[in-house]
Amino acid sequence: MASSPPSLPTRIHGRGSPPASSTVAAVLLGLLALTGSAAPAGAQGAYAFVDVNVVPMTRYGVLEDRVVLVRDGTIRTVGPADSVEIPVDAAVIRGRGGYLLPGLAEMHAHVPGPDTPREVVEDLLFLYVANGVTVIRGMQGAPGQVSLKLAALRNEIVSPIMYLASPAITGQAAPEPDLVEALVEAYASRGWDLLKVHEGLTREVWDRLVETAIERGVSYGGHVSDSVGLRYAFATGISTVDHLDGFLQEAVSDYLQARLEAGEEMPLDTLLAGVDPQEIRAIAGRTRAASTYVVPTLYLWENFSRRLDPDSMIALPEMRYVPRRMREAWVRQKTGMGAEPWWVADRLAEVRKEIVKALNDAGADLLMGTDSPQMFNVPGFSLYRELPLMSEAGLTPYEVLLTGTRNVADYASRELGEAGNFGAVAAGNRADLVLVEENPLEDLGALEGRVGVMLRGRWLPASTIENRLERIAQKYRR
Repeated sequence: MASSPPSLPTRIHGRGSPPASSTVAAVLLGLLALTGSAAPAGAQGAYAFVDVNVVPMTRYGVLEDRVVLVRDGTIRTVGPADSVEIPVDAAVIRGRGGYLLPGLAEMHAHVPGPDTPREVVEDLLFLYVANGVTVIRGMQGAPGQVSLKLAALRNEIVSPIMYLASPAITGQAAPEPDLVEALVEAYASRGWDLLKVHEGLTREVWDRLVETAIERGVSYGGHVSDSVGLRYAFATGISTVDHLDGFLQEAVSDYLQARLEAGEEMPLDTLLAGVDPQEIRAIAGRTRAASTYVVPTLYLWENFSRRLDPDSMIALPEMRYVPRRMREAWVRQKTGMGAEPWWVADRLAEVRKEIVKALNDAGADLLMGTDSPQMFNVPGFSLYRELPLMSEAGLTPYEVLLTGTRNVADYASRELGEAGNFGAVAAGNRADLVLVEENPLEDLGALEGRVGVMLRGRWLPASTIENRLERIAQKYRR
């Protein structure tokens, strides 16, 4: 008999020209053009973005010809150009009609562990920032990461804010309830922001994990074990489901679901042939009702399932920013795992997009994520491989941007106990900003035309970013 879900709390708590008064500032500090700054690049202080159109992400639309004032890492003012007085000590950033939006997030990152040299780790973290990613959620906990997170918070390294999951809790690591209780207790006391749940957990072990996590006030998310199942994971408060784990099994006909519940193993092509649109809509509705966040990672799964030529993949332009050893490991990984027949891979990609569309239509909360660095997914750059697939799933540019901005702030507030003061261009929020030349609400490709990135109130113009990228590329050319 299936065990009943442990009792739960409601949730675990843990989303133009400057005014005349700026003339003195412009003379004293110099004008910040698209490629330079009056203040030292990366310095935190006072900034004024002028002649910018703001994509606030508090609602759909663009606030035209705005001035945005930043001081000490916080957005102080967002207002019309003719009504905002620019402080005399502010470095002026001229947007030249560009678009200012919140920094983006990578909600399934793999922060390298202690076996990776610190210099390489810092390079990989910089790649996120270079691509406008100012928040990451590390989903592969390892020793040394908590201290790395603190170094980022102290601005000792150029890195996104990090939310860190514990080392994975697997069936192998926790085959018995007492063992999983000990793991949860240990991880909850060591500074991890959430528990990473993985495959192979029995229902009995899962129940103890949930019970202990609730007692310790720590969130849990990631994979869904077969013995737990998606519906039971929803009922017991899983905070995020990553990679659409378990959704395909719930998207097939009742007949196939009954066979799966009886323990029958089923080929992927059989499952795909049995996909029922009504079941997709039903599981999307259950996801919304459970208030569970979903991180789809569409691009990674296409890389897993398709017959890709590894040599062509490592020839992609972004591959030059990761060490040769990492590239070679990805080639071995892909070569060793094989692939589905093309028609199966195509249908799998279609079904995954259909599930994402249904989730979005149902009002479920999606989070932007790519699982980087991972097979051919270069930090930051992989986001721009993921975004077109989200669009192909039927999301508008605004809806795609929500998954990497306001939804992330909501998640951090609701599940991690964080302030959630980011993800929107609004007074009082953390100054994590991206300035681009064109309107991303019309074309998400505009996000790749970055003029600069502001990271917690520190301005990194495109020239500074490109210079460091070139140094990284030169280093890993060897």
